[in-house]
Amino acid sequence: MSSRPVLRVRKSGAVLVAALIALVGTVPLAGSSWALSPVLLIPLAVLVWAWRAGTDVYPDELRVRALFGGSRVPFGRITELAPDARGRVSALLDNGNVIRLTGVTRDNLPLVLEASGHAVGAGEH
Repeated sequence: MSSRPVLRVRKSGAVLVAALIALVGTVPLAGSSWALSPVLLIPLAVLVWAWRAGTDVYPDELRVRALFGGSRVPFGRITELAPDARGRVSALLDNGNVIRLTGVTRDNLPLVLEASGHAVGAGEH
């Protein structure tokens, strides 16, 4: 397995920008009193999550990353990649478990499959 992903799929950059604006906006509030300084933790956590969370595509596996930790899913264990009603994609595994692929949507699913070297199924619309 290569050490670098073929494709990195992340949430919209708008979330990252909004978290950065919220962080800058809370600095004056937190600076007014030590008791309010924990308020900075909320936009900071959202900023780190927006930067880190997503799905990395490797030729032989997917790595789903969250704020803390992540999951490695070999393509051999994935039986189906299916979008839900909101367009978010989940992977159905051979043991019946379902893992939501952070950042992967119905629109960018073909890019994920192409980057992994797996063909788009005949049932694709």
